[in-house]
Amino acid sequence: MSTTPLRLVILVGSTRDGRFAPIVAEWVRTRVAAHTDEFSVDVVDLVETPLPTELPAFGQPPAPGAIELLTAVSPRLAAADAFVVVTPEYNHSFPAALKNAIDWHNSEWHAKPVGFVSYGGVAGGLRAVEQLRVVLAELHAVTVRDTVSFHGCWDKFDGDGNAVDPAADKAAEAMLDRLAWWAHALRDAKAVRPYAA
Repeated sequence: MSTTPLRLVILVGSTRDGRFAPIVAEWVRTRVAAHTDEFSVDVVDLVETPLPTELPAFGQPPAPGAIELLTAVSPRLAAADAFVVVTPEYNHSFPAALKNAIDWHNSEWHAKPVGFVSYGGVAGGLRAVEQLRVVLAELHAVTVRDTVSFHGCWDKFDGDGNAVDPAADKAAEAMLDRLAWWAHALRDAKAVRPYAA
């Protein structure tokens, strides 16, 4: 079993103006740091690292401009042992920018665990998470059952970015425990036998 820290990518899935995502993503980063030293964290924010919006025709290579944008993201996703996807819910689903980031990649997701932190109104982003589970299963990712969800998110954080309900911290601990277990198990398994997708 490897003792190298697990590489965790926190993928910030919203790019909308005035988005709440940075508050939630920073909270996730601090929860990871407070919870365990098992992870080294890389935050991939799709505002800071935009991706091409048009996929090439099936079987065709990306255009040169697209390759330039992908080089800022793809190696970071490939290096990950695990992911936490931070997503809001838009119209009972997840943001187009997040779907685009998923669709531009394939092997980067293979045999890696994914946890979710969602936020929004009454549903707290849970409908987005349920749809993401189906999409990521197609890419051979393993989604963990435990999630963190912020219903009516705008009053769930204090001025310092801390969750006001201690239950959120407990939910994050449970999710990170499961994520670490799967990340270790899958990384060790792939070291013995490469994953065949």
